[in-house]
Amino acid sequence: MIHISFNRFVFFFLIQCLPAAIVVAQNPPVKQPDFLTGSTWTADNGNGTFSNPLFFDEFSDPDMIRVGDDYYLTGTTMHTMPGLPVLHSRDLVNWEFMSYAVDRLDLGPEFRLEKGGAIYGQGIWAPCFRFYNGKFYIFSNVNRRNTQLFTADNPKGPWKHTELRKSFHDLSVLFDDDGKKYVIWGYDEIRLAELNDSLTDILPGSEQVIVPKGSGAGEGCHFYKINGKYYITNTNYDPLCYQVCLRADNPRGAYEISVMSANESFGFGTGWRLADQRNGPPFKLVPPVPNFLGAMPIHQGGIVQIQSGEWWGWSMMDGNSVGRLICLSPVTWQNGWPYFGLPGNFTRSPQTWVKPNTGFVSTPHAPYRRSDDFSMTTLQPVWQWNHVPVDKKWSLTARKGHLRLHSLPATDFWMAKNSLTQRAIGPESIVTTEADLAKLKNGDVAGLALLNLPYAWIGVAKKADGLEIQQFNQQTGKLTTAKLNGTNCWLRANCHFETEKALFSYSTDGTNFIPLGDEFIMVFQLRTFQGVRYSLFNYNALNVEGGYADFNSFIVHEPRPRGLTKPIPYGKLITLTSMADGTVLVNWKKFVRPVAASDKLAQGNNRLFRVIDKGNGRIALQSVVDSGWVTVKGMGLMAEVRIEKEEKGEASVFQWQDMYHGELMLQSLYTHRYLFADPHAKSLCSADAPGTQPDRKDGACFSWSIAEH
Repeated sequence: MIHISFNRFVFFFLIQCLPAAIVVAQNPPVKQPDFLTGSTWTADNGNGTFSNPLFFDEFSDPDMIRVGDDYYLTGTTMHTMPGLPVLHSRDLVNWEFMSYAVDRLDLGPEFRLEKGGAIYGQGIWAPCFRFYNGKFYIFSNVNRRNTQLFTADNPKGPWKHTELRKSFHDLSVLFDDDGKKYVIWGYDEIRLAELNDSLTDILPGSEQVIVPKGSGAGEGCHFYKINGKYYITNTNYDPLCYQVCLRADNPRGAYEISVMSANESFGFGTGWRLADQRNGPPFKLVPPVPNFLGAMPIHQGGIVQIQSGEWWGWSMMDGNSVGRLICLSPVTWQNGWPYFGLPGNFTRSPQTWVKPNTGFVSTPHAPYRRSDDFSMTTLQPVWQWNHVPVDKKWSLTARKGHLRLHSLPATDFWMAKNSLTQRAIGPESIVTTEADLAKLKNGDVAGLALLNLPYAWIGVAKKADGLEIQQFNQQTGKLTTAKLNGTNCWLRANCHFETEKALFSYSTDGTNFIPLGDEFIMVFQLRTFQGVRYSLFNYNALNVEGGYADFNSFIVHEPRPRGLTKPIPYGKLITLTSMADGTVLVNWKKFVRPVAASDKLAQGNNRLFRVIDKGNGRIALQSVVDSGWVTVKGMGLMAEVRIEKEEKGEASVFQWQDMYHGELMLQSLYTHRYLFADPHAKSLCSADAPGTQPDRKDGACFSWSIAEH
């Protein structure tokens, strides 16, 4: 008992108290993380700015409301239980978990993984969040059922569940100021009807088409009344994703349409894709295509006005295998239309920008604690079950400080009941679980999985001659094994969501980890309609109820938990090198010019610029040669990035945009576009790039390094 208590203390200390606790390995076959820490992705950079995405994990089909000084957010949860998380924020950047609107949704055997059925990629999706007359409402789609409604007087719950008498695909509800209650829904063709006062059905004769097919509308509607006009935001995904806005003087139309967000992927491109989910394994996988965006650009969301009068928009992007990510953007109005982005660069959103001015300042934090020592009697909110769980077959109290999973019959991991999951976190993460397998019975397989299609796992199987460590790759069908001496082991998955590659390893001492199995390709797919999920599982392949596994801990380590991956080098001298062609930016006759690295100007002081802090993550660049300031002139076109003797206000200021790999974009506060050096053109710099491409070689991305003067 003393040993167990000491381990609990150490675990808590590492997770909660130390910014970096060093773990030293004795010649490990796999390099250990440099530290174990509770730090998880936080969008707030702590300097007045935030970086997209808000969460680097699955949060799809988001909908947000403002109630006074409070903001509430929910999104799709598909087949996972509990579902429909309700998050709260005061600043739109830092969010906290409040409740789940759905503890469980059990509408038939397929919701329980029974009779060979499953609801992967189904269940709860595309919710509409509303507040009206002191009550909170979440309307949600459920496959092959009518629209579901969840209501509460308090966002913390309890939530009451009812079902409407009709199904509305990707609906949005508007409580108009004349007391009428409208619902809109559909794809391409948008329909509108009035709801009755009980919100259970539409009023007879009120349904009509308000946007005919072929008008340019999409799906995922968000319905608003703003300054007497009616606005609908929704998304199109053919041939790629973009967001549009529709506007009318009357809720029933006629509607005009305008593009409000397009092409913004923050420099990320399409990764591995599953071409056909029906045939396999092996499945046909489509490799990444350089500079192809597909569904990557932010494309489905809405808008909100905050206390200061500013408008902000939120939207999701298909972030490859890690899942659909939610992003935040300033909104600019022009001629009665809202646009994501800033003046001079409409439809493009900054990856890093100053936080919304809501009047509240929050300490940077994330909605969830991801690592768990299972010391509580209830699960942390980050955990969700894969389908409806069997309550009597899992426990947090049977053995203090452990999650106990009993095995139930299943043909494979895909159909295993009581698999406990949490969303994988990017841009990279290493997950490790310690398990006691002493009570497994023949046919049991327990371990750590990456729930996806295809999926992969590393676990321990109980066989007639003892315990065997196994790593399984569904895509290749390959099972790699190793003998386990003893009954305790540590299982690990190392996931890099930019390369979309994962590696598995195990340890018998918690320090030295041994690789097992081949590199696993993680893909984006629409079978589960979610990103990769970390999963703890235990099932019996012999079609009987078996023993149990006790999981002692679950540690999530994130090497890059901030959008600002390296401190901005205030006061330092730096050099800037184009990622497109390796040219170096220099002061040339008071112009900023890219020259070859071998050029004598790239060897001397002309290449050196001092970084001056301008607050809120913004900087000015001062040339060492003449103490002049890099300044944008005119429209920021070629030859209009000059070295001026005096600072020129915003024309001499840039927003520092960290691109996660020591890469950098500099956004001019004068043009709201980016510093640009035309690759291989031997020309002068401009400040007119709208953004960057996935390969970062279009001339808008630079590597930077600190130089000695």
